[in-house]
Amino acid sequence: MFTFIGKYEAKADVKGRIFIPSAYRKLLPDGEKERVVMRKDAENDCMVLFPEHVWNEKVEGFKTKLDEWNPIDQLLLMQFVSDAEWLDIDAQGRILISKRNLQAIGVENAEVLFVGMIDRFAVWSKSRYEQAKMSNIDFAALLKERMMKPQNPEGE
Repeated sequence: MFTFIGKYEAKADVKGRIFIPSAYRKLLPDGEKERVVMRKDAENDCMVLFPEHVWNEKVEGFKTKLDEWNPIDQLLLMQFVSDAEWLDIDAQGRILISKRNLQAIGVENAEVLFVGMIDRFAVWSKSRYEQAKMSNIDFAALLKERMMKPQNPEGE
């Protein structure tokens, strides 16, 4: 099992090539070090990069929740998958993110931030990540709420 954690700053060159942090490249499974799947996050201004097997698991899990004969479910699956793309990792450990995609996540001055998400990682505009992340107080309160075990109503 691998775990993508931490934050790493990087810069896109004029062509949009960005070095994936070596800590993340080392965690990619053997046979999956040459490419990743990238998809724009549906809610946040970031691109999420998946190792191939993780992407396949997510898509299979998503498909099981959908009715293949329902036209809305078909469209949902189509849009989810069609908005994804393969990114090759070159011999130097770089990926090429198109200018269109960098603009979509608000990258200015070529500064990006890689953020670990356990089984995948995200690429953010450094400034947008700082704007989007919660304050320490809000983070602590939400973390406490989510991590507390539900109490037994009978006091056992």
